[in-house]
Amino acid sequence: MIVILTEKPSVARDIARHVGAGQKHEGYFEGNGYQVTWAFGHLIALKEPEDYDPILKKWSLHTLPLLPEKFELKLLDDKGVKKQFGIIKKLLVYANEIICATDAGREGELIFRYILSMSQVKKPWKRLWLSSLTDDAMKKAFQNIKNGSEYDRLYAAAKCRNESDWIVGLNATRNYTVRYGKGHMLWSIGRVQTPVLAIVVNRDDEIRHFISQPFWELFTKYRNVNFKFKGDRFNTKDLAEGALNQVKGFPFIIDKVSAKKEQEHPPLLFDLTELQREMNRKFGMTAADTLQIAQTLYEQKFITYPRTDCRYLTSDMKPQIAKTLVQLQPLKGKEIEPLDLSQLPFTNRIVNDKKVTDHHAIIPTGKLPQALPLGSQRLYDAITTRLIAAFYPPCIKEITTIEGHANQTPFQAKGVRILSPGWTLLYPKKGNETQENEMVEEVQVLPLFEKGETGPHDPFITEGKTKPPAHFNENTLLGAMETAGKMIEDESLKDALKNKGIGTPATRASIIETLIKRKYIERRGKQLLANDLGRYLVAIVQDRNLKSPELTGEWELKLKQIEKGEYDACLFMNEIRQFAQQLIHESDIFKINSDIYGHCPQCKSLVIKGNKGYGCSKWKEGCKFVLWKQYKNIELTEAQIQTLLQKNILLQPMNGNILILSRQGTLQEIPVPSEERNYSSRRKK
Repeated sequence: MIVILTEKPSVARDIARHVGAGQKHEGYFEGNGYQVTWAFGHLIALKEPEDYDPILKKWSLHTLPLLPEKFELKLLDDKGVKKQFGIIKKLLVYANEIICATDAGREGELIFRYILSMSQVKKPWKRLWLSSLTDDAMKKAFQNIKNGSEYDRLYAAAKCRNESDWIVGLNATRNYTVRYGKGHMLWSIGRVQTPVLAIVVNRDDEIRHFISQPFWELFTKYRNVNFKFKGDRFNTKDLAEGALNQVKGFPFIIDKVSAKKEQEHPPLLFDLTELQREMNRKFGMTAADTLQIAQTLYEQKFITYPRTDCRYLTSDMKPQIAKTLVQLQPLKGKEIEPLDLSQLPFTNRIVNDKKVTDHHAIIPTGKLPQALPLGSQRLYDAITTRLIAAFYPPCIKEITTIEGHANQTPFQAKGVRILSPGWTLLYPKKGNETQENEMVEEVQVLPLFEKGETGPHDPFITEGKTKPPAHFNENTLLGAMETAGKMIEDESLKDALKNKGIGTPATRASIIETLIKRKYIERRGKQLLANDLGRYLVAIVQDRNLKSPELTGEWELKLKQIEKGEYDACLFMNEIRQFAQQLIHESDIFKINSDIYGHCPQCKSLVIKGNKGYGCSKWKEGCKFVLWKQYKNIELTEAQIQTLLQKNILLQPMNGNILILSRQGTLQEIPVPSEERNYSSRRKK
């Protein structure tokens, strides 16, 4: 008997139908020489510390770091899980052949291997790699079934990810909870979630401490076209008015007229992160909702596997793409009509074998839905439209630049004219909706200018104020997670940094939801803002590496290298163990270097003592950081100053609050957390 193990019951039903296993039994299907059974996602977890030694149930600094020599597994404490595992184990023990058909990725591999290990089955097995659940895709997958050993590196990466999360998360959580939980607060720390929280907190602090500066700009109107001064903005009104007076009464002269054509290519196909960003950008959908809807559409066979980080297709898919577009014509006739389906222009922005690893980009399968809920329809339309747009010609724009001067003061005006809309025809702008890669709006229509022409003009100045960066929303936070905290929109640069992102496309939504559930951040409209609990947690975490997006990105890169056989799994785990040891060793917040006051939070130079405060030693070079001795009605002691400068936080109550020194060098009060969180009953959650 051939036993096939899937990750979910719905997938088991589809595979059972495909192989002819039509008899339904409790926990599996049977027929035609097959038994098809299923897990419920994760059935098995790593043991808790107290499972190794009951003494470790008590949280204590003396037992840290906890570093098992060999991790052991246990079933989840759930009656349904235990019952289904019993069925799976019995089938695997008596199987003549075993096929793994869990989700084709890191976590799916981990689920199967853990079940195999707990079942104590040591038979050879094969791997079914599915990117779609259509009959054609399943037929092709069975034809290309491989020995399970070919996925050992994938399992090694999954195992490293799981065990490293256990080591860092458990040790850091126990460490900070015991030190700063005061018996009732659970401080949840994670290898991935804490750097993401730090990204949000740092952005909020940057906004909170942003000081808006006024500025003035010089313009002139010539032939009903606004020309802008080519120099820098003015930081005082007097300077702006001085420049204005220099051009008044002088004729305006056109110096140069230039026009060039630019091509804007269609956007790349969707991976999961970009799909989540698009749905949040256009419809305000959360990343978690997008993933859930995409997973449902996948299981309904309308789209391909959604948990992918790839935005390209493979060359062997070309015939299938043309077939898919033909199948989509009843739904997308007008959009598909301009395409020559017999001669599709497959560019390297669509097909790139070198950039496809586990799964290709998300595309429709060609199966047409009859009636979908609104959210599902929007997501399906986005995926189908993106595939069609990929084969449309570029948007061709003509950008005209006019340069001129008045009394030697240079001005410039620009206008954009769409010569051929190309793919942008598929993305009409609606209301206030904005879209990535949308065509540049025609700011002003330019009449015909000639070099050397001259005439009267009307100069004027405008006043504005500098603005802080925007708060994160799910779109921008997902983008920051994808590029390890770096704010990048250029597709080529994003692609280069993608391997160093925080988390994976499949986990980023759950990371955001976890932070919200633990009340470290909150949704306020479309914005994601840090709560006091989250700001407090980031403040007390002294190990900068623990909240470093760059380090977490490097870890994720190494996990991907392990998958490819380019990095040693044992070496990675040794690095994680050393990190945990260092974290515990260096986490004492009161370990102060008494030989110095500290370093400037703005330029990292040493801080020196003055008459009324403590300032940066590079004040002559222009650094303006000063930490005053008097804070509100409290005189800060020298020891408190050292603590703030070296540890960025003063835990002694200040007006009932703790005091934090931000990265911008300003003091900030945060209420001392007082919520009763009984961590002894919640620590396993």
